[in-house]
Amino acid sequence: MNIEIITNINNNLKETGFGPFHACNNVKHSLLRMNHSAIVTVCYGPSDLEAVVKRKPDIVVLAVKYLIIQGGEFIWLSDFFDKHGISYTGSARNTLQYDSNKILGKERVSAEEIPTGKYFTSLPDQYKNAEDLPLPFPLFLKPSGSANGNGVDRQSLVYNFSEFKAKVEALYEEYMEPILVEEYLDGLEFTVSIIASGGRLMAIPIEITPPKEGGIRILGSKVKTENSEILSRIIDGRTLKMVKEIAKNSFKALGIRDFGRIDIKMDKHGNCHFMEANLVPGLKQASSYFPRACKIAADLEYDDLICLMIQGAIERSHNIDINIIGKNHEDKIKLS
Repeated sequence: MNIEIITNINNNLKETGFGPFHACNNVKHSLLRMNHSAIVTVCYGPSDLEAVVKRKPDIVVLAVKYLIIQGGEFIWLSDFFDKHGISYTGSARNTLQYDSNKILGKERVSAEEIPTGKYFTSLPDQYKNAEDLPLPFPLFLKPSGSANGNGVDRQSLVYNFSEFKAKVEALYEEYMEPILVEEYLDGLEFTVSIIASGGRLMAIPIEITPPKEGGIRILGSKVKTENSEILSRIIDGRTLKMVKEIAKNSFKALGIRDFGRIDIKMDKHGNCHFMEANLVPGLKQASSYFPRACKIAADLEYDDLICLMIQGAIERSHNIDINIIGKNHEDKIKLS
């Protein structure tokens, strides 16, 4: 098949995506090993996208959600390729909003009665004192629309109003968006890679253990950049079942297509809660959670993962069922 991987070089983009240019090359080389024709296309604006349309690829692999062009205008890639009748990987625009805005994602999942931690939003000076806050301390603060741990550090966990006020102001100054304020869940942390293939959802969960800093574990951008967290299989059967159930139900509630990553956290009572969805997950072969979870928890190799991720786009393009790698991996994942 003739496949183009569409990306954008924007070092200031703090949204989700496959990752740096070399992550897109990881995907490209995987596709080449499957005997597809594959190139990485860097797009900066409408003319670049129109050139893709003229080349008429069989499918496009969307490594980012949108382009930001001059004047701050957004071009959503899913909308663009829908308009031009080219099949693409991943979810449609109306679903991708739940990735770009964590608050919308929490609202949607909570509406389906899926366990979701308590939260509210804040702007600078919106609350005048601790008594006005909807939730008691400790609280956890982060940007409502950023990914990869951006804006999350030791100061994200606040124990009093002065710390709360300082962190809200610091985050708003950098991100210029409402700040997401969550009840602090001090239990284990999990992420679940989910792939929709052949009418089945394959949920592949792992536990994430960040290093301790000041007696607590914070999964922020520094930890993710340094790869200092430990990723491991979930051993406890009850926890594994609970995490997979929440992840699958959240995937369905958000209307996700093809693939996605669901983050989940446990409270001090051992109950798990939906935290957020990542619908264009990182695909750096050696370090991104999505492929690492698949290898750790399901022994799924990178090439087979990429094969599964593009299968939905291939089926939509040709209206046929192409089961490229068969059921062996699916059965293994289901039992993992």
